[in-house]
Amino acid sequence: MAVANAEVEVLIVGGGPVGLTARALLERWGVGVLLVEKHAELSPFPRSRLVNVRSMEIYRQLGLADRIAAKAFAPEYGRVRFRDTLHDRDFATAAMAGVNAPVPESPVIGVVTSQDRLEPTLLAAADTEVRFGVELVDLAEGAESVVAVLADHHRGEQTRVRARYVLAADGASSTVRPLLGIETEGPGALGGFTTVVFDADLSRWCAYQPAGVYFTPHGSFAPLYPEGGWAWFGATPEHTTDADWPDVVARALGPGADVAAEVLRVQRWVMNAFVAERFLHGRILLAGDAAHALPIIGGLGMNTGLADVHNLCWKLAGVLRGWAEPGLLETYERERHPVAHRTLRQAVASTKLMVHVLTRRRAQLATGESKSSETELPWAEWYFAQLGLVLGVTYHSPAVLTGNSTPPELSDGDTDYVPIAEPGHRMPHFWLTPDRSTLDAFGEWFTLLTPDPTHWTQHTDARWPLRIEPLPKEHADLCGITPQGALLIRPDGHIGARWQDRPSADGTLRHALASITCSAPS
Repeated sequence: MAVANAEVEVLIVGGGPVGLTARALLERWGVGVLLVEKHAELSPFPRSRLVNVRSMEIYRQLGLADRIAAKAFAPEYGRVRFRDTLHDRDFATAAMAGVNAPVPESPVIGVVTSQDRLEPTLLAAADTEVRFGVELVDLAEGAESVVAVLADHHRGEQTRVRARYVLAADGASSTVRPLLGIETEGPGALGGFTTVVFDADLSRWCAYQPAGVYFTPHGSFAPLYPEGGWAWFGATPEHTTDADWPDVVARALGPGADVAAEVLRVQRWVMNAFVAERFLHGRILLAGDAAHALPIIGGLGMNTGLADVHNLCWKLAGVLRGWAEPGLLETYERERHPVAHRTLRQAVASTKLMVHVLTRRRAQLATGESKSSETELPWAEWYFAQLGLVLGVTYHSPAVLTGNSTPPELSDGDTDYVPIAEPGHRMPHFWLTPDRSTLDAFGEWFTLLTPDPTHWTQHTDARWPLRIEPLPKEHADLCGITPQGALLIRPDGHIGARWQDRPSADGTLRHALASITCSAPS
C-alpha cells in the first residue's frame, strides 16, 4: 500500500546524464530535488561516447569541464575512420569539429568519453537525494502539484511523493510519456542492435591512428577508456539466445586478425528515431530521450538532451522562486520542440549517409577495385559534431524579445556556424580577459553585457537575479551595439534582448525582464 511520506519541489525520473545534469543545475538554483532511477546503479555500459562542445560549455558553467576532460580521450581521438576491417588501412576518415581540436568559437573543446565515465562525475556534482532501484509506476496531476507513486524494488514497497513539478528524463522507453498519453512522431524503431564490451589488444592497428569510432561493414569498433577496453556494436544477429559473442567479435575483426576477445558485457538495444508530440503536460515535462530519441550517428542524442535541461532548469527555478510566471515553462516546449525535429532530421540523414558510404564501399570491393583505393565521403570535413547544429540553435518564443525582426534559422544540413549576437542566439564567445570568456559571465542569473555599466546599473530591479558585466568596447561592434548599448543574456546563455543604443525610457530593462519571464511589469 502506498503511503504519502514526502514532498519535493522537483521530482526527476531517470538517472542518466540528462537527469543527473538537471539535478546539478537545479541545485545551483537552490531547488529541492529528488531523483529516482529504476536501475539499482549507474549504467555499466559505455553507451553515449561524445560530449560535444556545447555540452562542455554547460559543464564549464557547472565547474565540471576539467574533471570530465581529465577522464576523456586526448583530442586526436575526435575523429572517425572507415575501414574494410579494423586491421586494414583507412579508406576514408573525417574529423569531429570542436572535438579533434579547439575552435575559435568556444572557450572549451568537446571530448570523446564513455557514458559510464561521465555519469559518476555528474552524480558527485550535487548533494540532493538520489534513490536507485526506485521506479515511478503512476502519476496523478493536480492544480498545484503532482503525486507520483514510486515502487522501491529493493524494499518491496510503494511510496507517494508530492512534487511541484516532475521532470521525466527516463529514456526512449519512458514510463512517464505513455502514462500521459503522449504519442511520438518520426520513423520509430530503426532496428535492433547489440553492443559487446570486450578486452583485447588492438593497439597494433589503432595506436598510431586513433579514433573515437572505426566503422566497418562488419560493425563498428570503439575504444572505451584511455587505459584500455573496447566495444563492438552492430545489427543484432538473428540467433542471439546462444550466440558465441567472442566468435561474433572475431568474425567482425576479419580474417587474419588472430585476436582473442574477452567478452565482459553484452547489451541489446533498439535504435529509435522519434520526437514526442508534446514536451509539456501540465506540471510534467519531458527531456532527453523521453522527448526525442535520435539515431546514434553524429553523437547528437545525449547532447540534445543536455541542451534541453539547460534551457528548462532556469525556467523551473524562476517559477518556483516567484520571479517568473508558470507561462514561462511553455516556452521550453516552444523553443526545444523545433530543435528536436531538426536534429532528428539531421541524425536520420547522417545515418543514411553512413549506410551509403559502407554500401558503396562493398560495391567497390565487389567489382575487384583495389583495397588501397580511397572513397570520397559525401560530406564536408566538419560533418561530425556539427557546430552549426549545436552552437547555432536559435530560439523563437515570448522569452526572446526580437522587436520587429525574426532571428535567422539554420536550414537542415547546415553544419557551419557563424556567431551572431542577436536575440534568440547563443551569445558568441569573446575573451573578456585572457582566461575569462563571455560565457563565463553567465550562471544562476540574467547577465547584462554593456560597455556602459554605470548607466544601466541605475535601472536594475531586485525582482530578478541580474548581474551587469562590462563588455570591452572592442567587442561592441561585433555585437551590433554602440558603446551605450547592451545585451541581456538569459541564464542558459541565449540572448533575450538587445539594445543597439541607450534606450530613451528608464523602465526598458525592467519591462524586458518582465516580458522574458512572463511576469507582470512593475
